[in-house]
Amino acid sequence: MTTLLRYLPGTTALVLDSPHSGTSYPDDFAFACALPTLRRAEDTHVEKLYGFAPSLGVAWVEALFPRSYLDANRDTTEVDIGMFDEPWPHAVATDAKVLSKVRLGKGLIWRVTDDGVPIYSRKLGVAEVQARIAQCWQPYHTAVAQAIAAAHARHGYSIHINCHSMPAIASSHATEFPGEAHADFVVGNRDDTTSSRALGLLVCEHLRQLGYSVAYNHPYKGVELVRRYGDPARQRHSIQLEINRKLYMNEETLVLTDGATPLKAGLESLVRLLLKTDPRVM
Repeated sequence: MTTLLRYLPGTTALVLDSPHSGTSYPDDFAFACALPTLRRAEDTHVEKLYGFAPSLGVAWVEALFPRSYLDANRDTTEVDIGMFDEPWPHAVATDAKVLSKVRLGKGLIWRVTDDGVPIYSRKLGVAEVQARIAQCWQPYHTAVAQAIAAAHARHGYSIHINCHSMPAIASSHATEFPGEAHADFVVGNRDDTTSSRALGLLVCEHLRQLGYSVAYNHPYKGVELVRRYGDPARQRHSIQLEINRKLYMNEETLVLTDGATPLKAGLESLVRLLLKTDPRVM
């Protein structure tokens, strides 16, 4: 299987990545649930919302594989060893918060959908999961790391936006807050540890000025991609940005709505603001 990845290098200090919008389902993904059910796991159309970014010199990294096949926003230790038909030979996470997500069935390899529907009717082999890591996780993280390093080398700082979407109402197995009605946007930087607080609040304020409701670090603080690559002490700033799907699509049919047009304009205004922002002087 070829690498399921799209990487467009940039020329600015800004890097965007979309780890969950992939729709290319590999031939070896022998899932047992209905495809329409599984497709609701996707951050549907996120790559379209940011389609303007490469023309502005922004680096763009996009997973083409679906997150239900492998979640690039999880560490390789975040595995449910009960899913395998033989012992897992690698390290396994022990952090309580990480384990709570794994128990929900939403680790590196998903066990269930956001609504708790089982994805497989069989145990997985260790070799097939190792292949997914080699063919999907590793190239994706290599691309994100290279894009951020290049942006930082050019400008002395980097701003990384990890691009996501979220359902209007949290599903039973999506977060630790099932049933919660989400804001229009959730800005997460792991409680100001993966970006400066000033930069996080700048993003929040800009979105609010556009008329959107914005939550900060709840219920999504940011996961592996911002944790791994955000280091504000070294002027490497990473923020996870969640967009409420009700703003731009029908969550049942996955069809874009008229709301996508003003949303794209708002996102472009945010990107243009970040292109003019030097976090070293904030």
